[in-house]
Amino acid sequence: MENEKLQQIAKKLRFEAVRMVYEGKDGHPGPALSIADIVATLYFDVMNIDPKNPEWEDRDRFILSKGHSCPIYYAALNERGYFEPKVEHFNLRQLGSMFQGHPSMHATPGVDMTSGSLGNGIAIGAGMAFAAKALKKDYYTYVICGDGELQEGVCWEGINTARGRNLDNLIVFVDRNGWQSYKSVEFTVGQNNVADRFRAFGWHVQEIDGHNIAAIKDAVAAAKAEKNLPSCIVCDCVKGKGLSFMEHNNAWHKGVPTDEQFAIAEKELGGK
Repeated sequence: MENEKLQQIAKKLRFEAVRMVYEGKDGHPGPALSIADIVATLYFDVMNIDPKNPEWEDRDRFILSKGHSCPIYYAALNERGYFEPKVEHFNLRQLGSMFQGHPSMHATPGVDMTSGSLGNGIAIGAGMAFAAKALKKDYYTYVICGDGELQEGVCWEGINTARGRNLDNLIVFVDRNGWQSYKSVEFTVGQNNVADRFRAFGWHVQEIDGHNIAAIKDAVAAAKAEKNLPSCIVCDCVKGKGLSFMEHNNAWHKGVPTDEQFAIAEKELGGK
């Protein structure tokens, strides 16, 4: 798909994510908006999937390790055609809704893995990638994790295993937006040298602008060309990207727009 069209889709997904938080009166809009361009590129250009057959054995797999960012995930699944009829009101985080505050593979069609306990996505993704090797399948497993969750030790167990098993069918995107729920990542751990750490574990590593569609596409192509090494694409992203009052504002890690703020979102993101 052309880059301009993907940018338009990412913008629409951003609005839908903000709308479902606004209507549901709960959620994490900032972390969702930061990965919209990555999610749009994966679901509308890169991944080999069939929305009409979400459990197709040979499909590419996707794990949203930073599960609280799920509004953008749900918006992508909806726009890509996983739900019939198309969802108008998500009832995000409401009792009985299939759109919970963290994605559940048992509740939502198209979700390949339940997530929410931060840090598990890379290790689970390594397991999926290893299964593909064992079964002689050629599907890829894609994971999006946050830079904050890399403080979890299980991340590095998975990273170590993926390199040890030469899982070149595993591609991890790191949303390096510099923030976590408390304060900045650097305030918490002292430095945010994500790329250096992945390289130290022997991974193929690229660093890109996480909002540049062409760069995302090129990075995926380069990752697929690298044999015998798992790939990490470190994406410099802006938390709350696309909304003037959310960008670089960690107060929007979790929060609900007011009526006035939602009107701004409609204007800036092209809503109704």
